[in-house]
Amino acid sequence: MPRTEKQKLKLCLVIDLFKRKTDSEHPISVTGIIDYLASLGVTAERKSVYRDISAMQDLGYEIIQVHNKHFMYYLANRDFETAELKMLVDAVQASRFITKRKSNELIKKLESLTTEYDANQLQSQVFVTNRIKTSNESIYYNVDAINYAINENLRITFTYFDWDIHKRRKYRNDGRLYEVSPWALIWHNENYYLIAYDGKAGFIKHYRVDRMMSIDCTDTKREGKDAFKEVDVAKYAKKFFGMYNGEIINVTLRCASELTNAVIDMFGTDVRFRADKDEKTFEIDVEVALSPVFFSWVFMFGGKVEILSPDSAAQELKRMAEKFID
Repeated sequence: MPRTEKQKLKLCLVIDLFKRKTDSEHPISVTGIIDYLASLGVTAERKSVYRDISAMQDLGYEIIQVHNKHFMYYLANRDFETAELKMLVDAVQASRFITKRKSNELIKKLESLTTEYDANQLQSQVFVTNRIKTSNESIYYNVDAINYAINENLRITFTYFDWDIHKRRKYRNDGRLYEVSPWALIWHNENYYLIAYDGKAGFIKHYRVDRMMSIDCTDTKREGKDAFKEVDVAKYAKKFFGMYNGEIINVTLRCASELTNAVIDMFGTDVRFRADKDEKTFEIDVEVALSPVFFSWVFMFGGKVEILSPDSAAQELKRMAEKFID
């Protein structure tokens, strides 16, 4: 870049310097700023640097002046605190639907939001290599396409697959396109799900976004607005253990008192506990989708969760237990 063009970017370079290389432990002097600019082929006088600092303050940057042997400066306010970035890095690492390659890319971008010193701290905590991650790189484009369709009030088409025993994609519906009206995206149990209205079925369904392929927007307006109004998205995921579709029914469970944490983790704090007299057990009424995942949740507590009603659900649990015995 010609020197004259770099001169025009001087203020931008000073802002970038403060963002990447200064904090309370690493202030910089005016001489240091001048030397940094000179290394980039930009000349600067002390007065112009003071004007740049003043301009940054006018733009809302909190530049703190400290005095050691001479005056030093650093940027105090940032869009994200280091602790916040660490939490975001952890979320990216833990997300199964984000591929390993994309995780590393996102973490690099998060590192650019702090100083190079704190970026090194973030990098030292990155352990993406052995995490369980999706292999579907198109998920990011899927999310973008779905959001576009929601914002434009359009239906979408897509193909939907499961993994077979050879770890190959086996497309449902014989590979034919699904057409639904997208209404919401939710992140549940480390996976992204689309909540959509299926016009042919006449009710709301959900789909794993990382198993959707070839998403395309149609020219047809969405349907199912009234059906979606009846859906409380926050409660929706609680009904579907593992987001596994099944018949939605009300069940009454009797749980051992030591399972309060597990029950609240699954159903939330709004669920009402009815404790027995000695408080060794409690009963709850919850709405769930009857599915193998729900029954496995009951099984995992070794008899400490009992299905009181309906009897059909209790009998189904008994039949599943008998299969294990056989």
